[in-house]
Amino acid sequence: MTARTAPTRAQVLMAFIAVYVLWGSSYISIRVAIESIPPFLMSGARNVIAGILLSAFALLRGAERPRGIEVRATAVTGLLMLCLGNGTVTWGEKFTASGRVALIVSMTPVWFVLIEWLRPGGTRPSRMLMTGLAIGATGVALLVGADAISGTHGAAATTAELVVLGGSLSWAIGSMYSRHAPLPASSGLASALQMMFAGSYLVAFGLASGEAATFHLAQVTTRSAIAFTYLVAGPSLIGYSAFVWLLKVSTPAKVGTYGYVNPVIAVFLGWLVIGEAVTPRMIAATCVIVAGVALITFARAPQPASREPEPEGEHA
Repeated sequence: MTARTAPTRAQVLMAFIAVYVLWGSSYISIRVAIESIPPFLMSGARNVIAGILLSAFALLRGAERPRGIEVRATAVTGLLMLCLGNGTVTWGEKFTASGRVALIVSMTPVWFVLIEWLRPGGTRPSRMLMTGLAIGATGVALLVGADAISGTHGAAATTAELVVLGGSLSWAIGSMYSRHAPLPASSGLASALQMMFAGSYLVAFGLASGEAATFHLAQVTTRSAIAFTYLVAGPSLIGYSAFVWLLKVSTPAKVGTYGYVNPVIAVFLGWLVIGEAVTPRMIAATCVIVAGVALITFARAPQPASREPEPEGEHA
């Protein structure tokens, strides 16, 4: 399935469900995986393995071998999205709570809209769209709660949260760039190359930071190994491929709604899998977030920021 194929409503719906559910479950999985595996090496190995498997599958299905310009584009998007974006989430969960990370990552849809508005020839967000973004952000803040926003933090936790915030901006920049970048026609092959490049960068970061010196394969727990396997098969292979495809067939605002839905999924799975309490505040937050997502999803297309036609081929 490629961006050049006219997608059916069912295909788009299934892709959104994959991104919502699989990425929503990744917060818990990452936290469990890095209990006994260093974050950069874990994230790097996850991406390399998923990239190799996905590239083999794409090539067996007849995907054309990428040109040099396409390889360079995947190297850039892999750095911005999976390395700096997802890699900072994995590293950040070593120092701060996953709920706080989810709240910070929920800024991503806001970045999407702002970047789309400010780029040359971009589009001005409608009032309905901006209202949906504000409602969604309010719901995420209610979900995490004032106790997770205020309070005294150590230097390590504060630094980690700032790094995650920067990573969410990097992810948004990479996502917007990928909409017009000369990526391979096969979404699967494009995803695979991005994963392999990002995995190589992350492994290099892990080695440079000394993670290999403290990591011993024999010390990896069974639960960490299961979480790692799930991250490769679910959020990486299926979830990321669905996300890359959606960037080509949907709008940035709609794709960015995963940043609001993922925390809801994370709370639900926390209750279902490990018995975390579901409070009235969480239920109220879920309703607010769903309302924000609905407004974003059904908002009418925004008007161009400039009335002059955008020249073809201007995007890098």
